[in-house]
Amino acid sequence: MSKQEFTITVYTENQIGLLNRIAIMFSRRKINIESLNTSPSEVDSVHRFTIVINEFEEVVRKLVRQIEKQVEVLKAYYNTEEEIVWQEMALYKVPTDVIAEKVKVERLLHQYGAKAVVIRKDYTVFETTGHREELEGLIKALEPYGLIEFVRSARIAIIKASKGFHEKLKEFEEHEPGEEVIENEFLDKQDEVFTM
Repeated sequence: MSKQEFTITVYTENQIGLLNRIAIMFSRRKINIESLNTSPSEVDSVHRFTIVINEFEEVVRKLVRQIEKQVEVLKAYYNTEEEIVWQEMALYKVPTDVIAEKVKVERLLHQYGAKAVVIRKDYTVFETTGHREELEGLIKALEPYGLIEFVRSARIAIIKASKGFHEKLKEFEEHEPGEEVIENEFLDKQDEVFTM
């Protein structure tokens, strides 16, 4: 069995120092993080980490279990590329005069779905989204025309089969004290969180 790309999704409380503690788990295991994105989630006060690594599945499974042991972590998942919908964004800076003079460059940008976000006399910045291979393909295509600068964002991803962690969390939060006993299977607590 060989290493493959996995996307780890972690739902957390927004706490100072948590990113550092999670990063240490990767560095202790000598696992390189290919991409890391943090953002608010659809649930108020819950943040979402999207982490991309290349590793063996057994190592990823153990790592995710370890991440979930952090007090501020509500839930962590790992998925293969086939189990998620994902995108990355990129910005490309090219000389404006090249675009104005070369119809081929304009067609090339259109082919990759790039749109101008800044147009100045000396340079133009284009933005596009897609998979890493597509974004890197546009780099190679623009290099002969004087690509000045390039930057790519981290991956953002949504799990295809998920009904949404937020729905489970919202259901849990809506219960009033005094209702039936509910074990919080979503937050991995062993104790009962509501009592009669």
